[in-house]
Amino acid sequence: MAGTETRVKLTAKSVEKLAKDIPPGDVWDTDLAGFHVRPGKRGLTFRLYYRTKAGKRRLMTLGTYGTLTLTQARTNATEALAIVAQGGDPRAVLEEAKAEQQRQQDQTLGAYLDGPYTAYQNRKKDGKGTLRRIQKDFADWLDKPMSSLTRAEVERWQARQEAKEKPLAFGSLKRSFDAMHAMLMHATERKVIPANPLAGVKLQKPAMNDDDMAEQASQRRYLEHDEAEALFTGLDAYQEQKREQRRRSRAHGKSYLPDLDGAAYVDHVKPWVLTMYYTGFRPGDITGLRWEHVNLTFGTIRKVIEKTAHHHSEPMTFPLSSAAFKTLATWHQHVGEPKTGLVFPSQRNGQRMDRTAMQKPWANVRKLAGLPDDLLLYSLRHNFASQLVMAGIDLLTVSKLMAHSDIQTTIQHYAHLRPDHTRDAVEAFVNQGPSRQAEQETAIPLTIVR
Repeated sequence: MAGTETRVKLTAKSVEKLAKDIPPGDVWDTDLAGFHVRPGKRGLTFRLYYRTKAGKRRLMTLGTYGTLTLTQARTNATEALAIVAQGGDPRAVLEEAKAEQQRQQDQTLGAYLDGPYTAYQNRKKDGKGTLRRIQKDFADWLDKPMSSLTRAEVERWQARQEAKEKPLAFGSLKRSFDAMHAMLMHATERKVIPANPLAGVKLQKPAMNDDDMAEQASQRRYLEHDEAEALFTGLDAYQEQKREQRRRSRAHGKSYLPDLDGAAYVDHVKPWVLTMYYTGFRPGDITGLRWEHVNLTFGTIRKVIEKTAHHHSEPMTFPLSSAAFKTLATWHQHVGEPKTGLVFPSQRNGQRMDRTAMQKPWANVRKLAGLPDDLLLYSLRHNFASQLVMAGIDLLTVSKLMAHSDIQTTIQHYAHLRPDHTRDAVEAFVNQGPSRQAEQETAIPLTIVR
C-alpha cells in the first residue's frame, strides 16, 4: 500500500468528492473489509484485498471509477468475498470470465471474418470478393456469435433482402448465403465452433412468374442459324467500326497510331468472342487463358478449369477445331507470337481482364449484329453444347468438352436436344428377332405421326 491510509464509509457522495480532490493514499471502506479505492494518474481505482483459504493475501483490481460505479464495485467485491468464503479464488474466476468473454468475441462472425477467414480467403483467387460479399450482405450479423445463428435468422435475412427497393436476384442471394455457409463450415472444421448452426438450411426459392421463366429460357438457349450468321456479321461490323475510328484519328493529327486496315484483328474482341464460340469455354477460363496453355503444334488447350479447380486441380486437355485453331494462331501472330503470358490481357494495364470487361464490347457487337438484347455472352457456351448434342454427339463427350464436373449437369440442360434415336432402337430390336418374317406377313399397316 502506498502513502497514508484513510478509513471512511465509501458512499456515492464521498467517492465523487475523492475523485475531485485526489487523496494522497488509499481510502478504505469501513463497512466491507479489504474494499478500498486507490488514487492514481488516471483517477480512482476500486480494489479488494482478501486472504485465500491457504492464508495467502491477494489483491484484486475491480475497475476504475467512471467505468464502474461504487455500487457495481461493491457488488463485485461482495461476490468475490463470497467465493473466498467457499474456498475459491475470485481472481481466477474473474480471469476465466474474461477468457470466456474473449472466446465469445472470437466466435463472432465479424471477428472470425476479419481474422482466420481473411487469412484463408487471401490465398484464393477471388477471396477478396468473397470477403466483401459477406461483409456487405451480412452486415447485421457481424456482432452475432456464429453458433447463435438459426433457420429463423436466415428466413428473416432473406425476407429483408427481398423487400429492398432493388432486391438481388435469387441467384445472387444464394451465392451470398453459400459464402456464409462455407465460412461456418471452415470454423466448424477448425473446431472454433462445435457445429455449423446452418447445416441443412436452404434459402426458399421464390415461385417463378412468366417473366422469370422467359428470362431463364433466354439465358440458356442456342443460336438459330440466322443468329449465328448475324453474330459473324456483327463481329465484322465491329472491326470496321474500329478501323474507321482509327482512320479519323490518323487523319486528325494522330498519324503515329498504327494503321488497322491491314490487321486481321483490330483488338482482342473478335478473337475473344470467337474463342468462346468455338470452344464453349466459360468467360473466366478465357480471360485466364495463357499461351502456356495453348499448344498450336498439336492444336490443343490444356489448363485447369477455374470453376472446378477446388475439386479437380489437374489440368484438362481440349482439342481445338480448325476454326478455333485458326483464330488463336492468327491472334498469336498478331500479338508478336509470345510464348508466355495471358492470351487476352487487359488493354488498359496488361493484367488479367476484369470479369465485366467484355460486357460493353459484347453489347456493341450484339447491337451491330441486330441480335436480341437478352442474348447473353454466356449463351455462346450454351450454343456450343447445344449444337454438339443436336449433331448427334454423345452426352459423355459433350460433358467432357464442357468440363462439367458431373454428366448429370449435361443431361439436365441438354439431353432434350438429342435426335430421337429411341424409335430406331426399338425397331432395330424387332428386326433382329426370329419371328420377323411371320410378323411382317400378318402386320397391320401402321402410320406413325412424327
